[in-house]
Amino acid sequence: MRKIIWINLLLVGVFSVQAIFAQGYNVEKTALTNFLVRMYNNAPFEGVRVVEDYETYYLLSVLTLDKTKYSNESIMNRVASVKAMSQASRFFNGSNITSELIIRTSEKSDGSGDTDVIEKIKEHSVGYVKALEQLTNFPDKTGRQVFIFYKKIDDKK
Repeated sequence: MRKIIWINLLLVGVFSVQAIFAQGYNVEKTALTNFLVRMYNNAPFEGVRVVEDYETYYLLSVLTLDKTKYSNESIMNRVASVKAMSQASRFFNGSNITSELIIRTSEKSDGSGDTDVIEKIKEHSVGYVKALEQLTNFPDKTGRQVFIFYKKIDDKK
C-alpha cells in the first residue's frame, strides 16, 4: 500500500513540475508585451529596434495603421505583416534610395506664372526576413492601430 501512495505522490510531483515549466514561455512573452506597450505609450516610436531582456535579444518592427482605411481586420493585419517584414529587411539588408526633382513652370496669358515642384523618391531593397511573429496590437492615443512584431535574435551567453 505504501508503494502505491509513493508512486502516486511521485507522479503528482512530476506532473506539477512539468506544468510549472510549461507556463514559463507565456509568462515571459506577456511580460515583454506589457513592457513594450508601456514603453510605446510613454514615448511613441516606429521602425525597427533591437531590445534586450535579461537573457535574450529581440528584433522589433513597430508600425501604425489608420483603421479607417481598411475594410476588415484581416486585410489590416496582412498589410501590417508585410510592412513589418519590409522594415526588418531594410534594417538587415539596407536599401538603395534615389531621388528626382522635377520643376515645371508655365506662363499664363495674363503674364503670371505657375511653378509645380514634383519630387520622386524610389527605394529598392532586396532580402527577406522570415519568422516575424506578431507580439501585440493595440490602439494608440490618436486612434491609430499600433502593431508590434518581433523575432528572437540571440540568447546572451
